[in-house]
Amino acid sequence: MRQVDLRSLDLNLLVILRALLAAQHVSRAAEQLGMSQPAVSRSLKRLREVFDDPLLVRGPDGLSLTDRAMHLQEPLDRVLGEIHQLVSATSFDPARASGSIRLGCLDLEASIYLGDMVSVVRRDAPGMDLEIYSHPGDFFTRLARGQLHLAISGLEPRRNADQFHRRVIDRTWSECLMSAKHPLASGEMTLSRFLDANHGIVSITGEGPALMDDQLRRLGRSRRVMVRLSSFFNVPDACLDSDVIFSLPHRMARRLSQHGGIVRRPLPDELRAGGFPMYLYWHARHHADAMHRWLRQTVVSELLGDLED
Repeated sequence: MRQVDLRSLDLNLLVILRALLAAQHVSRAAEQLGMSQPAVSRSLKRLREVFDDPLLVRGPDGLSLTDRAMHLQEPLDRVLGEIHQLVSATSFDPARASGSIRLGCLDLEASIYLGDMVSVVRRDAPGMDLEIYSHPGDFFTRLARGQLHLAISGLEPRRNADQFHRRVIDRTWSECLMSAKHPLASGEMTLSRFLDANHGIVSITGEGPALMDDQLRRLGRSRRVMVRLSSFFNVPDACLDSDVIFSLPHRMARRLSQHGGIVRRPLPDELRAGGFPMYLYWHARHHADAMHRWLRQTVVSELLGDLED
């Protein structure tokens, strides 16, 4: 194995490498870093020598990551995050702070739980940038890589759960959403009528069954899922003039039922027992960070403290 003298390694190279791997484009990485394109190109050349790998190679759609580069992403994010904590101040003054705040949650969840986030950050931390990442995907992986500070989700991590902290921010239950013309829009909502309907789901990860399917399986029942969406905001369009119904958390169903021609109904009695929590998640690497403590307190007290039933 080739030995590398760490004393000769410039830490700035790792910062540049992280930007290059994320952007997969030299000019965009240079813009994000506030550097010139030739300087980033020279740094990429040095990085290729350090790692003895091309890292970025040309493909049909521009630059692509090599296998070595893809394997570097997660440990690189983790190491740079730990170094940041090592040198960060133990106190945090939001009024004088700079940098980015990165939150992950789906689009409709952002409008329900984080609707006032922009005004709060502008008021208390005007020098900080706010990024709300709402693209469907695995928020837990992004938390683990240091790409997000917080995430709001009703799901639980499938692996490495001991790496995450969480607190309950809301307790919710499911309701049915459908076209006002749907047969289930009136009359008794029995389990038989519910199961005979055609169903749609909103899938965060794009994989696996919905929570409702797990609940039905415990009852020895199943339903036909014929529509799978990646955004809650597409639900009204999928319901209108169709026979598809969705089972959604009640805050989301209430928001989406404001769309004309859409109604919400309670679930059958057999499926109404209990509810499920919504969590605020963060990774262990950020637990003691002063900025992160301020951020969690702000989100919980200012943005989530006045939730209505």
